[in-house]
Amino acid sequence: MISIYKHMGGKLGEVQHIEDDCWVNVVNPGEAEIKSLIELTGVPHDFLTDALDVDERARIETDEGWLFVVVHTPMRAEKEDDDIPFRTIPLGIIKKDRLIITMCRQENEVIQQFLDGRVKNFLVSDRARFIIQVFLNTAITFLRHLKELNKKSNTLEETLHKSMQNEALIKLVNIEKSLVYFMTSVKANELIMSRMTRADVIRLDELDKDLLEDAITENLQAIHMAKIYSNILSGLMDAFASIISNNLNVVMKLLTSVTIILMIPNLIASIYGMNVELPFQHSMNAFLIVVVTGLFLSILGVLVFVKKKWL
Repeated sequence: MISIYKHMGGKLGEVQHIEDDCWVNVVNPGEAEIKSLIELTGVPHDFLTDALDVDERARIETDEGWLFVVVHTPMRAEKEDDDIPFRTIPLGIIKKDRLIITMCRQENEVIQQFLDGRVKNFLVSDRARFIIQVFLNTAITFLRHLKELNKKSNTLEETLHKSMQNEALIKLVNIEKSLVYFMTSVKANELIMSRMTRADVIRLDELDKDLLEDAITENLQAIHMAKIYSNILSGLMDAFASIISNNLNVVMKLLTSVTIILMIPNLIASIYGMNVELPFQHSMNAFLIVVVTGLFLSILGVLVFVKKKWL
């Protein structure tokens, strides 16, 4: 799907044709749409196809006046029951002269913030600042999702205190996978932003440079948060794996103790069920004697187990 936007009267509006100072947003295009976009803009074919590769690395590339930037952005799971809550996806930004193109395989949360008017001082005509604002909002979105992942892990932590099942532990593993995706992506984005500060790949005024510094700072915070949460989660998983095993051992100890105690009256009843001469077998109170003896020994066994802390 290809959508074309332009600021008109201070507001972002959709237009029908590509023109100067417009923004072309492309989401999961077909072959025909890619071919049409190449014919209309002259954008290199590789730039378009590389941006659609889910495994594309974050990078900056130039070719005959075209600037191609790939940044990794967070992506929430499409379904509530998806195992991994967050992944990352490449977002391609292509710029030349008075045109800018963004391309992604799926609807992108960062791009949606621009479309919804949630980004301050956003102008399509200021293409250099647009690229930096994408970096900044990407870092902020990572931070927001990292906090959400931390809340999820805290909720699972409370569940695991009394759990003997692996379900909650598996959910923690999936959260750790999301943290690995995030850590890899924010580190790659850091390299791209650092290169933009060193290399003259795009003209930046003082305000743009300050904004880029803010984006780098937010991204570094995302790196540190992802690292801290990942370390905490790894420790929690090891601890709770031991807790689950210990909870199971407590239950097995209880069941074993109960089994041993119940064997005492069963043993006495089995002895008096033998076809041999036994004490009290001719007494009218033989049954009562057997029952009372069994109960007495069972209670004695319970007291011994409690005293020894076996029960």
